[in-house]
Amino acid sequence: MNVFLDAFAWIFSPDRTTGYLPLWEAVLQHLGFTFGSVAIAALIAIPAGWAIGHTGKGREIAVFLSGAARSLPSLGLVVLLYLVIGVNFKEQAAVVAFVLLAIPSILAGAYAGIEAINRSTVEAGRAVGMTPMQILWKIEVPLGLPLLIGGIRSAVLQVVATVTIAAYVGLGGLGFALIQGIQTRNAAQILGASIVVVILALVLDGAFALFQRIVVPRGVAVQNSSPTRRRTRRAPVPAT
Repeated sequence: MNVFLDAFAWIFSPDRTTGYLPLWEAVLQHLGFTFGSVAIAALIAIPAGWAIGHTGKGREIAVFLSGAARSLPSLGLVVLLYLVIGVNFKEQAAVVAFVLLAIPSILAGAYAGIEAINRSTVEAGRAVGMTPMQILWKIEVPLGLPLLIGGIRSAVLQVVATVTIAAYVGLGGLGFALIQGIQTRNAAQILGASIVVVILALVLDGAFALFQRIVVPRGVAVQNSSPTRRRTRRAPVPAT
């Protein structure tokens, strides 16, 4: 228990507002790397995922690339790009690694959201004279948005964790305090920095979970909230 008290004392210490990297600045750096990388990944993965889901072509390649990218070790990828691109471009190398790690989840969410739509809904759009682009933007994109947000949510959580360990290559963010605590054997600092990372991840996860529920189209939300199964009672057998 004393270790946790020391950790919270470290978090709320006045010293966290001063020094080489104040805690609030580390949080902002962490968020900047996270959202910047996810935004770049989204610009690449969302159009590709929508194209795959709309046309039904290239899904096997997307699944293969997504699976291969998911199997890459996060820290190993960051260090590899850091060595390849050069020490003078460590931030760019880290961002490239974060983008590569974020693309699979967003890509899967983009095309899975469209593939999950009932085909009768799409056929109804064609029946009333909608063009392929109208079907995409007025039917497939709105109905597939919840799964897309779910993919972005997964990508954000993965990048948040990876930004922490990327401090091994001299990156800022909350990982700086964590690595510094390991080097100085300061248990309170290690646990305090870890707690801040966990809280940040939980806040982001909760925000995206709420947003994922908000973007569900009203008609779909009403349909999902209605009971899917009704219990039927057996009619009494008339007495003979």
